[in-house]
Formats: sequence, structure tokens, C-alpha cells
Amino acid sequence: MINKIIILAGGISSRMREKALNEDDSLLNYYDQANEKSKSMITLGSGNRPFLDYLLYNCKEAGLENILIIIGENDRSIPEYYGSKIKDNKFHGLSISYVVQNIPSHRIKPWGTADALYQGLLGIPEWKSNYFLVVNSDNLYSQKAMKMLCDYKGDMAWIDYDRNGLIFDRSRIERFATTKKDSEGFLTDIIEKPNHTQIEECKDENGIIRVSMNLWRFYYDRIFPYLEKCEENPLRREKELPSAVLKMVKDYPECMKGIPLNEHIPDLTSKDDLVPVKEFLREKYSDLKW
Repeated sequence: MINKIIILAGGISSRMREKALNEDDSLLNYYDQANEKSKSMITLGSGNRPFLDYLLYNCKEAGLENILIIIGENDRSIPEYYGSKIKDNKFHGLSISYVVQNIPSHRIKPWGTADALYQGLLGIPEWKSNYFLVVNSDNLYSQKAMKMLCDYKGDMAWIDYDRNGLIFDRSRIERFATTKKDSEGFLTDIIEKPNHTQIEECKDENGIIRVSMNLWRFYYDRIFPYLEKCEENPLRREKELPSAVLKMVKDYPECMKGIPLNEHIPDLTSKDDLVPVKEFLREKYSDLKW
């Protein structure tokens, strides 16, 4: 039974710190929070509840009670709220631990998601020979999606989202990473920021284009060496998790299965996401019954 999950929250949220396209004076408090702390800790929920609470609530409902959060070097907002111990902070029946994503001396910001997961696994070797999930801290993945990965009877997997279920601006959706699979649904390629031709080539037999929103199920011993050897993307200058996954898939075909799902995922990337995410929480999560 899978009961472990890693939440990636070590980025510096550079896009969240940019000016909103349509500034609203009623949101100044949220803008200040967005400029000062982890975006997952912006208090968009009722009763000043941070966004991350809702992701953790869904984790618990999916049976994922052992939580490892990768935090940034300068971020204190998460441990100040969920507990200051490095390991085993108790929060509504969850056990929350942390690993700090250290920034190399030659860089001014973290080295990307593959590096974040690599540092996280180094910090929790007791998870060796175990399966676990990995998610972003700025997306509210559903209980259903996480449960589908936990219940999968095969090896590793990811949730392969139908683009038509995502309620975002079309131009934004078209920048999401599209996925290619073989006839059995096993991953063969991930195309970051695809052009129109590449998007069309990713359509399945039903004409559906599916995208990765970074909800993964990994096996520690299999993914670890590919994180360790992951190279920096020459354009984006980061070590990206999909790059490590594709290296692994090349060596072990049919190790990563796409689990199809059609539903929306709230995404907290920029200040312009604050209002739609706040409205989603108000409509879908009137109360959290821990």
C-alpha cells in the first residue's frame, strides 16, 4: 500500500512575484504574501487557510499520510505553520518531514525539479525499495487522481490529463507538456512547450491531446540514479524531472504507464491565478473535515 508522497515546494516562485496583468486593490494582502513567501502558503482558503492545506487534505483522504516537503533555503513559512522539526511533525493525522533544496554556489536559484527530488530522496533513505507519489505544491490535485495512482497494480505511472478538462486560457494550455505513449499507454516522450505541429502529433486514436501536470508515481531505487545523473537543460538552465524520466524510460521501456483522467486542476502560478483559485476553494471546499 502506498502511503508516501513528496511535495515539491523549493522553487523561488519567480512568476508569482511578477506584477499582475490586472491589478486589484482588494487583493493587496494576497499580493504581499505572494511576494514574501511560498505561493503554496498564500491564505486563499476560508479562515486564512493556506492553499497547501487543501493539497494535504486530499493527500490524507487518498491514504498518503507520510509527507515529505521539499522547501527552499530561505522559506520559513511552511515549517512555521506545519511544525519546525526536520522529521515527523504531526498535523491532523499526517506525518510531515522536510528536506531543504540547497542552491549550488554557482547559482542564484534552485537547480530544478529533478534536483529537488534528488535532494529529497537523499534526505530520506528509509524510503528505499518503496513506491511514492510526487506532486507540485502549487497544484491542487484531487483525491481521485492520487488514489488512482496509489491503486495502480503495475509499476510506475503518472496521471495523463485530457487537455479538454482543464479550465484555463487556450494559449496557456498549449504550453503544457504533451505526452506520447505506445499502443499500451506506456510513456515514450514528453514534449515541453510544444509547437502546434507537435501538439497535433500527440493526439491519440480518439483525437484527445493529453498533458502531464507533474503528478507521478515512482519507485525509489529505479528513479534515483536518473535523478543523480540528470543533466541541465541547455535552454532553461535547470535539471528537469521529465528529462530524468525519459532517460529512465529509454533504458526501461514500459516502466511508466499513463493513467488517463479528465478533470480540472487549480494552478497557482502567477498573481492572476489568485482569484480563480480562491473561487474554486470557496465552491469545492466549504470546510475541511480532518
